[in-house]
Amino acid sequence: MAKAKKQKLETVKIHYDSLGNTLNVWFGNPEKEFISEETGDEVILNKDKKGKVIGFEKLNFLKQGNAPIKSLPVEVFLQ
Repeated sequence: MAKAKKQKLETVKIHYDSLGNTLNVWFGNPEKEFISEETGDEVILNKDKKGKVIGFEKLNFLKQGNAPIKSLPVEVFLQ
């Protein structure tokens, strides 16, 4: 049986831009972004040079008319 590769998990970074109404989530180093790919669902995938997804951006995160948010509730599940 092959041994499972240990994978180092980097810190997940979440950034909400209230002016642009976008939510950015990074589970890799943002500085390694090489290309962005629009999915067509107001989501942009951020990829490194190898094509691995290291983050995404959600456009129009809040629906128009919602009050601006001051904090994002976040749940973390580890298994």
